[in-house]
Amino acid sequence: MTYRTEAIAAYWDSAAPSFDDEPDHGLRADRTRAAWARRLETWMPPAPADVLDVGCGTGSLSLLLASADHRVTGVDLAPGMVEQAQAKFAAAGLEGRFLSGDAMAPPTGGERFDAVLSRHLLWTLPDPEAALRAWVSRLRPGGTLVLVEGRWRESGQSGVPYVAGAEALPWHGGIGAEGLAAAVRPLVARLRVEPLDGAADDDLWGKRVDDERYALIAEV
Repeated sequence: MTYRTEAIAAYWDSAAPSFDDEPDHGLRADRTRAAWARRLETWMPPAPADVLDVGCGTGSLSLLLASADHRVTGVDLAPGMVEQAQAKFAAAGLEGRFLSGDAMAPPTGGERFDAVLSRHLLWTLPDPEAALRAWVSRLRPGGTLVLVEGRWRESGQSGVPYVAGAEALPWHGGIGAEGLAAAVRPLVARLRVEPLDGAADDDLWGKRVDDERYALIAEV
């Protein structure tokens, strides 16, 4: 597993400089950024809340959360992604904490959060169900788990093969809403699923998508 973790970190490090070129990564378009801000407002606890963004990437969603007065901690395996997130916050004059580390076991010690957010991460993990248990354990009573997931037609960055052996990852290519709900339900008090792949959701992705995308919102 060590070699795979190192390979995954190297992959996302190499992807960091161009990661934000995707509309739903960089959120550079006003309509895309506003669409995510609206969704986050409905999913998150009232501000100010302590939010852990696991697999935060370049921090685009973290930035929206901080702009809405949440206290954000971002964790990403790739130092290059963390550096980009820190630069975004510095440029915006916002406070946030970003840590390099394994999202399956966020390096935040015994700290607890009001919400844990993960977007498009589970398919990359060697043990996604262990990650779910770890994330739920980081929540305070009444906390919220938000998972933005789906079934992808392509895994990894366009045109760049993902790490060797990725096809053996349990949820390689993503996981459907029913499967993820079945995995999460024993860990939480209640959950709901919101589809994110209809015509009304085009602004989220900056384009029309034809694969399954959704958010699972759970309370513990």
